[in-house]
Amino acid sequence: MRHYIIDGNNVIHKVGSLIKLLHKDKQLPREKLAIMIESFFQDRKAKITIHYDGFENLPIKTAKAKIIYSNKKTADDKIRQQIEDDENARNIIVVTSDDGIKAFARKCGCQVIASEDFIKQLESRGQVDEEAARINSINNSEYFKKIFKADKS
Repeated sequence: MRHYIIDGNNVIHKVGSLIKLLHKDKQLPREKLAIMIESFFQDRKAKITIHYDGFENLPIKTAKAKIIYSNKKTADDKIRQQIEDDENARNIIVVTSDDGIKAFARKCGCQVIASEDFIKQLESRGQVDEEAARINSINNSEYFKKIFKADKS
């Protein structure tokens, strides 16, 4: 099974809307990112770990993702440690744009996805979900059924 290790703060700093939130509150962008990631991996088999610098504020509830706070260490240190501790680094996909982490992950045999590319994947998935929801709502609307004389059953 693929294991995504995500440098949470690094990804947050690549999304304009999350950066704006970060200036007001540290917790909210973390929660929003966790929701985006949960939605993206909803129907995929993968293990997900999100790393954040600092200490846990309020717990972020996620069904699939494990969230790790670095506490007195750095998230980079925790990510390196998790990679070293894993038995099969070839199943690990590290999401970061930090050059040091990318180099370390590749040296250990991990795949690497740049945060910017990962965000594009998250956003494209969101657009697909949004389009599907719109199409579904149109298909189920009484107006649509009336125009095309569709059965109401």
